[in-house]
Order: sequence, then structure tokens, then C-alpha cells
Amino acid sequence: MIGNATFRHHNTALLAVSSVEAPVVVKSSDFDTRLAPSLKRLRLSKRLLERVAGVEERRWWAEGTSFDDAAIEAGAKALAESGIEASQVGLLINTSVTRRNLEPSVAVKVHNGLGLPSSAMNFDVANACLGFVNGMTLAANMIDSGQIKYALIVAGEDAQATQETTFKRLNAETSTRDDYLREFATLTLGSGAAAAVIGPADMHPAGHRILGGVSRAGTQHHELCVGGPDGMFTDTKGLLDNGLKLVTDAWHEAHGDGWDWRAMDRYVTHQVSNSYTNAIIKAVNLVRSKVPMTFPKWGNVGPASLPMTLAQESQTLSTGDRVLCMGVGSGLNTTMMEIQW
Repeated sequence: MIGNATFRHHNTALLAVSSVEAPVVVKSSDFDTRLAPSLKRLRLSKRLLERVAGVEERRWWAEGTSFDDAAIEAGAKALAESGIEASQVGLLINTSVTRRNLEPSVAVKVHNGLGLPSSAMNFDVANACLGFVNGMTLAANMIDSGQIKYALIVAGEDAQATQETTFKRLNAETSTRDDYLREFATLTLGSGAAAAVIGPADMHPAGHRILGGVSRAGTQHHELCVGGPDGMFTDTKGLLDNGLKLVTDAWHEAHGDGWDWRAMDRYVTHQVSNSYTNAIIKAVNLVRSKVPMTFPKWGNVGPASLPMTLAQESQTLSTGDRVLCMGVGSGLNTTMMEIQW
């Protein structure tokens, strides 16, 4: 059966959303220098990352800082901004794609690092770049049901190790133009961290109401983008074409199901590249000035991209503003979530 999954939340509010920028700025021109041997041999032009993807730079963590350390920092920052004590948190969800081992979960280190109580459930939710919004939906359902009062959702991403491996592979004498194109998306990735605190709206009238949204699956396309520690391999055109159709189908069905997102004050999208952003703006007729773009400076920070962008935009949002969070994740899946500021 084809269609959207619709969710509506009745008593959940976003109390704080925060981000932590990795401190080491790495320009796309630096990547061109690292890849100069293969670019010359394969007769590929420089500045493709800037001209095609629109990514001018991305960030890496300083030596000695790990992605889960950054997730802990982002979580502590969000708790401080929300005014909620660690002892009040009933749920922690880590949504990072990055991980150093299969078990235990990344969440356990974050839980321990933040000094959360033993009563706070903690686990990972992995769904590519949609993980953070999925985590917010799960937590909102638990708050609405009365099972918990406060939840903390975090994500910490580290692109450096995967990119270093990609440099070695692409600079090998056996690499081809097709290899470069399949791994091009890996070079757009960036490092960063984000966290959000959500809780019951009736106890926090100044909070930002999470109203709900829709999700839609297109899992027949699960092989279009496959990533792992050794790299990310993407059918760029297939991902764009099928991801765009998934978004537009979900958008139009949502409007037939009682949602109206044609005149939002801000559209906070998952940050990928120029082509993806421009295609979505055109396909559903968004006002470009209402679509903030952070990928030129941060790159694609996986599931942390959307909340990092939302944290940036929160400085200019006013009470009553309507915000639509929109994302597509490898797999393919799409989710749209409305927040009333």
C-alpha cells in the first residue's frame, strides 16, 4: 500500500535546540590539493565541490575530540538552555550515524557523560540523515502518552576518518572517473553535533509546540546510497530523482490530509548540496529566502545537519512563526515535521 504515515502531537514542545561546531575548518580547495594526482590523471576539473555541490568548506574535530564527546557537549548545552536538570530526563536517544563499534550503543557513553539518572532510558536510533527527526517523533509520542516528561535527543558526527580513506582510494592508480563520481558525496560530508530537549507543552507555555507531520518510505531505492566506515557510495542522479519524487508525493498527500505548509515562515531542510536544495525548492514551490542553507560552510553533517541549522535559525525566529523541518535519508525515507515557534 502506498501513502504517508501521519503523526500529530498534542502536548509536546521543543524547549531548546543547540549545536556544537567542529573547530577545524577544511576548505574544498584543500580537498582538491589532496586529490590533485587523481584529478589530473582522470582529467577532472578542480573546484567541483564548490561549483557543483556548493560546499566551500566543512569542519573536522580537533585531535583528541571524538564525535560522542561532542554529542555530550551539545547535550549539556541544550539542557542548560532549556533549564531542565539532568536528573529530570527520562529518555536519551542518540541518532548519530557515526559509531566506533557495533555495541554497546553510543547512547550509553552520552548518558554516562551527562550524568543522567539510572531511570533514564537510553538507546540509539539509526535512520541515516533522518535519525534526529525520527528520535524527536519517538520522544514526543512518549511524552504525549505520559510515560516520560523530558527527553534529550543528540547526534554527533565525524567525517574525517571516512574522508581520509576516500582520499587514499581515489588517489590509487586503479581509480576511475566512475569511482570519483560514486564517492563524490563522501567529500561533501562534515563534522558537527546537535542536541534538543523536549517536554510537556502544558508545563512550558513558552516552548515551541511540535505539532506533528508525515513520513513516507521509498525503500525500493535502498541501494542508491550505501555508506560505511570505508566510504559512501552514491548513485547521485538516482538519489536526486527518486528522493525528489518521494518528497513531492509526501508533500501533496499531506496537504490532502489537513496540513498546509505552503506559507511557512521557515523551511529547515536537511543540508546536502545546491542541486538537492534547488530541486526541492522548485518542486514544491518554496520561497527561497525562507530556506536557510548551511551546507556551504558545514557540508552535510548527516542527522546533525537539520538540528544544527534549526539552532542557527532559532536566533531569528519569533513567537508564532511556523517552521517546517524537511529531510530525506538514504533508504529512501522522507519526514516533514511542523513546529510552531
